[in-house]
Amino acid sequence: MTETPTRRRGDTRARIQEVALERFTDNGYDQTSLREIAEELGVTKAALYYHFKTKEEILDSLLAQAATQIDELVSWMKAGPSTRERRLELIRRLGEITFGVPGEVMRCVQQNEVALQNLGGATSVVHDIKVRLWEAAQPEDASVADRLRVRMAIMTVLIANKPGSDLGGTVAERAAAAQEIAADLVP
Repeated sequence: MTETPTRRRGDTRARIQEVALERFTDNGYDQTSLREIAEELGVTKAALYYHFKTKEEILDSLLAQAATQIDELVSWMKAGPSTRERRLELIRRLGEITFGVPGEVMRCVQQNEVALQNLGGATSVVHDIKVRLWEAAQPEDASVADRLRVRMAIMTVLIANKPGSDLGGTVAERAAAAQEIAADLVP
């Protein structure tokens, strides 16, 4: 079976996003150029421009992808009763999601917070994602302590998946610990 031009184009776009995200996170957003991304991919800058004109366009596309996955999780949570079991399931699913693009994008934005302040949108999108998660997971008539517990549980999951973490352990060990701690916190 031959690949269609649309399929190859989608693969190239995804590969550009993957390489750019890795470089933004490892080297810094300001320290990464479109030329470097093109070189790592083995394509010309013109080929890269076909998909993305700027680094900001790449970052925006990654943020949109992350927001979509989080929005699906939030919609799932809001579609059912606000029970502790459902909140625990949200935390479990969030743990799975953070091993993909949303977690990587949130870490990238957090690591590049100063550089991205001039862009404005990136840091506010990540903050909005966290707020949507917090609001979806909090119990009806939540006390201040319950709201804080929900936020801490969500942040525990997000922090534990940070690469190069000084927490020690493997990724799997940190994820399991985060789920255990979050479960203790969830009201």
